[in-house]
Amino acid sequence: MSDLHELLEADLAVCRASLAHHSKTFHAASLLLPPAVRAPATVLYGFCRLADDTVDVEGGRRLAITQLRRRLDRVFEGRPQPVAADRALAAVVARYAIPRALLDLLLEGLAWDVDGRRYETLNDLQAYAARVAGSVGAMMSLLMGVRDPAALARACDLGVAMQLSNIARDVGEDARMGRLYLPEQWLREVGIPPDAWLADPRYSPPLADVVQRLLEAAEVLYERAAAGIASLPLGCRPGINAARLLYAGVGHEVARAHCDSISRRAVVPGARKLGLLALAAVSLRPSRRLLHAAVLPACEPLLAAVAGVPAPARAPRAEVVIDLFSRLEREDRQAHWQGRAA
Repeated sequence: MSDLHELLEADLAVCRASLAHHSKTFHAASLLLPPAVRAPATVLYGFCRLADDTVDVEGGRRLAITQLRRRLDRVFEGRPQPVAADRALAAVVARYAIPRALLDLLLEGLAWDVDGRRYETLNDLQAYAARVAGSVGAMMSLLMGVRDPAALARACDLGVAMQLSNIARDVGEDARMGRLYLPEQWLREVGIPPDAWLADPRYSPPLADVVQRLLEAAEVLYERAAAGIASLPLGCRPGINAARLLYAGVGHEVARAHCDSISRRAVVPGARKLGLLALAAVSLRPSRRLLHAAVLPACEPLLAAVAGVPAPARAPRAEVVIDLFSRLEREDRQAHWQGRAA
């Protein structure tokens, strides 16, 4: 059985385990979210993890993404495959009125990975980040019942900033897989030919300047995102602010290493991570100027997708949401043991 097939069959318990294992930073932040938000967020993470992993399957990558699109067809038609992950995703998109277009944009960004697309300018790179991460920010906002365009724009900013931090951290790792995400215009400006560097990726002060420039672009978006977090429901603010601080902290660790993300992979130390989690609970200062800053052009398709779908009639009660996911997980666990007994 392929890794992709195993992921397609994953249930909610596996999604939770996957979150804890594959994204320790997001998992730590999610623990500060209210249970009624954390449960559906785990479902969305499960799909996003599945979709992201398709680009690492050897061979048949385009076919894998096509299969994911067909899977979404069934989810949005209300007839998901008979596995917990699909039924749970169908319940989430229906209850929270999550637009299909957001998930399609996510898959489009991952298809760009499959194609080996590279990015000439920061705007081009932000278009990619908006698809693979800004879309997640938008969906998280909808789970919290927030559909205001200004707050949504800041949620998308946060997703883009997180992706830029990840790119800055993974320059060497990506290059060794033949991938280059740094804006090629910036590389040429400091005298680095992109093709030659990708063939022999090495750390150098000019490369450090490019990585630092990317971190600075992310910091601008993290600051704007803080204004959006201050407009979220009170109980949701610590968890989302924790995500902001932890991912920004990854970038700070890259900077502390003189932007050498070729020979090392930046990790936020445990003690510093705990300090950031504690800081996340501190009240944020609202900024009307930053909240209403211009929409990042790369994120305009995300806001248009949400604007095209009416809000749900009423937000689901916490106990209803929690019971739904508990029941689905219990049913699949029983089916698993019945299958083994047979």
